Amino acid sequence: MPIELITQKQNIFEVSLLTLYLDLLHTLLYFIAVNLALKIYPFLENLMVHKELVTIIIPTYNREKRLPDAIESAINQTYNNIQVIVIDDGSIDKSSDVVKKYPQVEYYHKENGGQASARNAGLAHAKGTIIASLDSDDVWHPDFLEKCVTQLESENLDFVFANWEQESRIGDPWDFLRNDPFLTPYYVKEKDNWVILEYPEVRDLYIKSCPSPSSSVVIRRSAILKGWDEEMNIGDDWCMYLELILNRECRAAFTLQRLWDKRVDDINVYDGRKWSEVLEFLYIADAKKKIIKFKHLLTSKERKILEERYMHGLVEFAKHNLIRELNFKYSFHLLIKSFAVNIPFTLKEIPKVLINSARGKMTVPQKL
Repeated sequence: MPIELITQKQNIFEVSLLTLYLDLLHTLLYFIAVNLALKIYPFLENLMVHKELVTIIIPTYNREKRLPDAIESAINQTYNNIQVIVIDDGSIDKSSDVVKKYPQVEYYHKENGGQASARNAGLAHAKGTIIASLDSDDVWHPDFLEKCVTQLESENLDFVFANWEQESRIGDPWDFLRNDPFLTPYYVKEKDNWVILEYPEVRDLYIKSCPSPSSSVVIRRSAILKGWDEEMNIGDDWCMYLELILNRECRAAFTLQRLWDKRVDDINVYDGRKWSEVLEFLYIADAKKKIIKFKHLLTSKERKILEERYMHGLVEFAKHNLIRELNFKYSFHLLIKSFAVNIPFTLKEIPKVLINSARGKMTVPQKL
């Protein structure tokens, strides 16, 4: 065989070998690049699309059994730029041991002072520009923060809140906000699953009602003026919203998508109480404190709404003490307090409450 032919074949072989080598090298580098990209994607995503840090505050008290579900629902959010803080409000169970299983979670223990003081303690350690408070018996769906923060940022809102599935002591869970009488007038404004509330609407809504428990809300740190009100028995979050709404113009939004689950047990601050306790603490004591605290910021119409809710609570609680507790003296004392605010309204309210009681209904203030 001529030497030239041998040399030619050898060159072809070497070129083929080199091509094969380069193809293998290219494939190897491709796989390395893909794996590296998958590992650093969250970091790159945060660099390419700036995400505000969200601080999640989880106040807890003797909830070692339910606390893990709350923590895991927080750390498993699809929105990953988060700081998670657990504030132990003087628990005597094994809550501290539970939190140790989650090294990415900050844990602080304090003397028992109530849910508002626990949330404020968390706020003191917060590094985020956006705040979300998750009760330790509740559970967020994985996309809760993603959807809420996206709406908050895209519309430049002060706070947003999401609907939830309410656990029931008897029967199936239910869609809580779907038929809320105070929200239904705004359903016609729904767009892309969200309803945006302008300032007059936010103010009117929160004077009449508080449709957003703490676990449902994502709020800007700058919108929390003084924190949660530690003087309130139940409505510390409601008072915090009013602090913002009555002092400056703000905008909010809500969604009817159910993005979290509200669970119920005997130590819930609201749902775990007897109705008589809710009347005493929320509709009487807290209502009176709100009237005194915000009286200089309320219009005459707004003050009238708050006072009528307060008087309704007094009459309803007087009925309870008269019929259920047979405490005539205290029942009379409650009616006197209502008469001191407005005699004609109290006189109209007494027969309404008694008639509803005869029909087997426990009334809720019409402007709750």
